Amino acid sequence: MQNPRKSAEAGKFIRHKENKGKKKNKEREERETRRRERVGKKMEAEKGRSVEERYTQWKSLVPVLYDWLANHNLVWPSLSCRWGPQLEQATYKNRQRLYLSEQTDGSVPNTLVIANCEVVKPRVAAAEHISQFNEEARSPFVKKYKTIIHPGEVNRIRELPQNSKIVATHTDSPDVLIWDLEAQPNRHAVLGATDSRPDLILTGHQDDAEFALAMCPTEPFVLSGGKDKSVVLWSIHDQISTLAMEPGPTKSPGSTGTSTKHASKGGGNNDKPVDGPVIGPRGIYQGHEDTVEDVQFCPSSTQEFCSVGDDSCLILWDARAGVTPAVKWSPDKSSVFGSSAEDGILNIWDHEKIGKKQDTAGSRAANAPPGLFFQHAGHRDKVVDFHWNASDPWTIVSVSDDCESTNGGGTLQMWRMIDLIYRPAEEVLAELDKFKSHILACEKN
Repeated sequence: MQNPRKSAEAGKFIRHKENKGKKKNKEREERETRRRERVGKKMEAEKGRSVEERYTQWKSLVPVLYDWLANHNLVWPSLSCRWGPQLEQATYKNRQRLYLSEQTDGSVPNTLVIANCEVVKPRVAAAEHISQFNEEARSPFVKKYKTIIHPGEVNRIRELPQNSKIVATHTDSPDVLIWDLEAQPNRHAVLGATDSRPDLILTGHQDDAEFALAMCPTEPFVLSGGKDKSVVLWSIHDQISTLAMEPGPTKSPGSTGTSTKHASKGGGNNDKPVDGPVIGPRGIYQGHEDTVEDVQFCPSSTQEFCSVGDDSCLILWDARAGVTPAVKWSPDKSSVFGSSAEDGILNIWDHEKIGKKQDTAGSRAANAPPGLFFQHAGHRDKVVDFHWNASDPWTIVSVSDDCESTNGGGTLQMWRMIDLIYRPAEEVLAELDKFKSHILACEKN
């Protein structure tokens, strides 16, 4: 018969060993957690240093790489930026509308901002002026003109090419909102202010549509993608005609000519339904297996468009058939396009250069991918949107969300690379040859 005392002591010993083992495992896990935290902090510090080093190097090259650049610090981050119509042409600069947003923390309303900006003409700005800017200052080239209180955050802004005073916006809701910016009243963004009323609401998505938004270059068609994995197409031709004829913000057209209260919640913490006239879709296209993140019309066809989703698929659609990362094409050269991502770099590509032999030794960095011919590294955080200026060749506006790098705000930059970069090589070499003697004289001195 087993001794009860020995059995109790054996059980006590086993429990002691188990507790000791648990304690050691806990200590080991805590040490591993601390090690991972140290490694993480070290990696973040190295990442921060590399970003600052890259930015410092870029800023030193601004006088060489750019014909003009304006840096504008934003109090609140903007998730979108778009050129509006050109207002005035002068000898040395043009005045133009610029569309932005303000993504706030809730202490004041989210807003859609219409600004007036001055775009300096090519070969006017002095090299020392464009490189000597304060990152924390607001640019004298950008002035706020009008504020619209938006129902929720403004995730995307897209202007109608046939009438750039009319824009579409995406927020955290299934709907697309249409705004006649000239007719909308200027609002003061204070806490508790009521939302501005959109001129038109486009319905059709079954879940939130946040970022994928496009306007057709030649017809008043709107394209959107969302979390419901669908691409939705609208025609707002009749409504846009009515908007153009009816001055004043109090008259808004709808599919029936009457205003209806639409039971859709605005983005963010806004639980109030958005009020405005509503129209339904012209077509809904299913094919993605995850959220649609971007859409784009074909520049040469009103019936063809493409979409890209989180399912890693890019789909080309033909609206006539009824079935089946951010990229923007340059309006100045059909083979040139820009792309951006979370690394803060805005890349400019020319697909005509892919596969061509480089005539000049060292004209392309050894590790650069084919077709890449310019990198804009003026942002220190992720570039959330950019837009080619159709009124001013090779001029781009770009905006970054600087929350991770500076704990708030954003940076808006208007810029144009020096024309020696994109002009034909023979033409550039001929021009430089005229200044050959002057350059050699400068080197001797």
